[in-house]
Amino acid sequence: MKPTLFVSHGAPTYALEPGLAGAQLSALGRALPKPAAVLVVSPHWITRQPQVAVTVKPETIHDFGGFDDALYDISYPASGHPELARKAVAVLGAAGWAAEENSQRGLDHGAWVPLSFLYPKADVPVFQVSLPHQLDGAGALAFGAALAPLKDEGVLIVGSGSLTHNLYEFRGGAKDEERYVTEFVAWIRDAVTQGDAQRLAQTLQLAPHAARAHPTAEHFLPLLVAAGAAGSLLPATTLAGGTRYGMLSMESYVLGGGIDLGLVEAPVGATA
Repeated sequence: MKPTLFVSHGAPTYALEPGLAGAQLSALGRALPKPAAVLVVSPHWITRQPQVAVTVKPETIHDFGGFDDALYDISYPASGHPELARKAVAVLGAAGWAAEENSQRGLDHGAWVPLSFLYPKADVPVFQVSLPHQLDGAGALAFGAALAPLKDEGVLIVGSGSLTHNLYEFRGGAKDEERYVTEFVAWIRDAVTQGDAQRLAQTLQLAPHAARAHPTAEHFLPLLVAAGAAGSLLPATTLAGGTRYGMLSMESYVLGGGIDLGLVEAPVGATA
């Protein structure tokens, strides 16, 4: 099996406070065969047409403000992989996506924060593919499917987002998980574990509290990109990483590959 990943990267503070989700990603990195490179699709790089980073040494982008000074000192010095990145341009083009090379793009926090736990030694090359502007659910599945041939080149395809992402409700501090988060996450988990990609693609139209969980779609769409790249969602592994600040679910998934991490999964409703 050649699985894909969806990881919830939460807030930038995840880099300093990994909690259960960080421990699970570290265990996953040890359990997975080491890839030739990691391809990350993040909501923090959106372009009109897809772009692919062919950067040799991508910089660590601190694309946030107002956080602990220690966050701005973190560097994730992984190399890029221009050869495989150019293959990504080619496979996207073959599928009808007019992709372009970008020789300057670094790694935004949607990439380097989770990767700092998945591959903490930064010893796996990484490149990003931008999220095309104005994707809908079906389009995100198709975009992921277009990237799928890269799995045969040893590329691990990662969609990085957040299973819930309503920052209008961010208040800081620890508090109980909001009920709407519990119900929304349970709906998605059911779709994933049933292997129902088409139902998953309609999440923002059908799931309970979808508009509240995702006032905008960009942090949800990477899950659909990962699902499309997986081909089949099953077997799926749930990494139930709890919830930050009562409203940021840290749940993540391994799609198309069952992985035994030897960890006790947190139940839906647990805090991170």
